[in-house]
Amino acid sequence: MPQADRHKERTVNIEFAAVEDFNRLPYTERFTLIFITAGSIKGILNGRPISICAPGILCLTEDTHVQVIEKINVSAQSFSFHPEFLNTATLAETRDYFPWGPRIQTGHSLFQSNNLYTGLPRVTEKAYPLLFEWFFVLGMEVQAQSDALWVCRIKKYLIQILGLLEELNRNREHSPVDVVLDYIHTNYPRKISLEDLTRCAHLNRVTLNKRFQERCGNTAIGYLLSHRLKVACDLLTHTDMSLNEIADATGFEYDTYFIKQFTAKKGISPTTYRTTSRKFATVQ
Repeated sequence: MPQADRHKERTVNIEFAAVEDFNRLPYTERFTLIFITAGSIKGILNGRPISICAPGILCLTEDTHVQVIEKINVSAQSFSFHPEFLNTATLAETRDYFPWGPRIQTGHSLFQSNNLYTGLPRVTEKAYPLLFEWFFVLGMEVQAQSDALWVCRIKKYLIQILGLLEELNRNREHSPVDVVLDYIHTNYPRKISLEDLTRCAHLNRVTLNKRFQERCGNTAIGYLLSHRLKVACDLLTHTDMSLNEIADATGFEYDTYFIKQFTAKKGISPTTYRTTSRKFATVQ
């Protein structure tokens, strides 16, 4: 059932199920992420057969046609949210001009029905521990509501989960560049060196950077920086996390270095970006 925010007089239309039984899917007026952590299921998703062995993810909307035919020793948890949960609160001074607040765009492709893999993002071996950690903490935040920013933290983990799944799903064939992309998207909150990436790809730095330039238009480390800043932009717009917390969540050792890199690449400071993005971004 929806959460009554004990810190503010509002209802938050989200639910977390520590044990998902698959009996009521899909949930009405909800986007749903189902994280299968053990066992396997077989069924029909939007008219096509599916077979998922843990670890796996199902991304559902209220219009998804899903039927689970067989469950074998399956364990799963789910997080469901109303689409409006993706909206950031509209600022009072802009309400007359922009009736909608900025909207989280990360992960929308996972819920669209325009390609074969919609609803079934792949989960790599390296991504699984991070997804498991984020789902666990997300569930704890729903239950604990430890302070007034609990919803912001849930949006933070949702942005990270959806962003990782979206990136993992972009290309399902694994070249050395794909392996490094997986490594970056999974480990960007941690310290990463070029040597880490070359070892991951089993390529020297010249070859790795050449292939990255051909594929991504950037060097490997340049791509890492741009991905960190992309996540930081989402966190600036959609949460009230401090700059130091955002820097730590996106792999920058110090907030001063984060501010310097953000300003150099984006042309404005993180604080100015936060104000501007909340003021002018509208539903896309």
